[in-house]
Amino acid sequence: MTTIKSHSNKPPNKGKSRFSKINAWLHLWLGLASGIVVFIMGITGCILVFEQEIKNMTSPWLSVEAQEPDKVLPPSKIYKAVSKALPDKEIHGFWYNGLDKTIKVDIESDSLVYVNPYNGVITGMVDHEDLFHIMDEGHRYLWLGRDVGSQVTAWGTLIFFFLLISGLILWFPKKWNKTTRNASFKIKWNAKFKRINYDLHNVMGFYTIILALLISFTGLIMSFHWVRSSTYWIAGGWADEKEKKELVTTATKDTLSKKQIDMLTAADIIWNKVRKEIAIENKEAVIIHLPDEPKEDFYACTDMNKGIWRDLYFDSTTLELLPKSQKYIANERFSRWLMRSNYSLHIGAIGGIPTKILYFIASLICASLPVTGFYIWWGRKKKAKPGVKN
Repeated sequence: MTTIKSHSNKPPNKGKSRFSKINAWLHLWLGLASGIVVFIMGITGCILVFEQEIKNMTSPWLSVEAQEPDKVLPPSKIYKAVSKALPDKEIHGFWYNGLDKTIKVDIESDSLVYVNPYNGVITGMVDHEDLFHIMDEGHRYLWLGRDVGSQVTAWGTLIFFFLLISGLILWFPKKWNKTTRNASFKIKWNAKFKRINYDLHNVMGFYTIILALLISFTGLIMSFHWVRSSTYWIAGGWADEKEKKELVTTATKDTLSKKQIDMLTAADIIWNKVRKEIAIENKEAVIIHLPDEPKEDFYACTDMNKGIWRDLYFDSTTLELLPKSQKYIANERFSRWLMRSNYSLHIGAIGGIPTKILYFIASLICASLPVTGFYIWWGRKKKAKPGVKN
């Protein structure tokens, strides 16, 4: 038998122990510090995952009986119908949502106006401050307002991302055998509550790690410019690409301003051009935004599918599609595809209902981690009190 000198393995063990202690200490205290933020964002995220599906079932004013595409009224006629019914409201845009859905008209009001696309009749006026808007405010800003809340949720998401990695390190068994495998991958449902709680934190945290990392990282891309820029660069993009696109100018605006087409007529032309010549997916779902100033570009949105959309810009004088408009998503290189798909990846819409279900479960587990983690700490704190035997 070979005898191993004791001093030969002391430095590695000490180093490993030191790292483990620091990692465990950071996991504990950062987890306690960010627990409330993570819990609120997880619960509100669960609710928001199925926002559209729930609204479609509970809001009858959102749906109409589908008819032929040629029977859909253009923006000018919708504008006149809404202006007649609400003469004191300023109209900014039109959200066409498909042949079986009403048009949402963007007006200067706290209410949302929905209009039948075939006859211009208002089907509903609802308060913008509904349950989902309140949940969205909580998810983005913790109901603290944009300036303060966005910073709290951004840094809370960054801490949570670190906690997921540190938790994975803590979860990793020191030895791989039947006992450690069972402890790492299975919940011991017949044990006492304290052990079940520990397994819920440890095991369920492991099973949701991939989706939790994806949700938090896509959240970081939306929260921090440096994360977005770095990810874009790593994915193959380059920093000056956006600047090059912004150099595109339309010199004809000033010289042809007298020949400018009426705004509503222009909106009709652009609406028809988008749905008949440009759109590839979900062609009858088009957003048209009216320019705030006569010389501003027209904005339109199309190819809206599973949380991904395509921004289009039209010269207000010539009504030509401008180069700064986005390509169809399938024609983008990976770096651009990733940036445009980030929102869809964050909310789980990228794969439709199956991925939304997975994201709902993952968000629920993420919300539970601060709760189960706090109970683990509280139990150990009570156990460690003087006079109580371990």
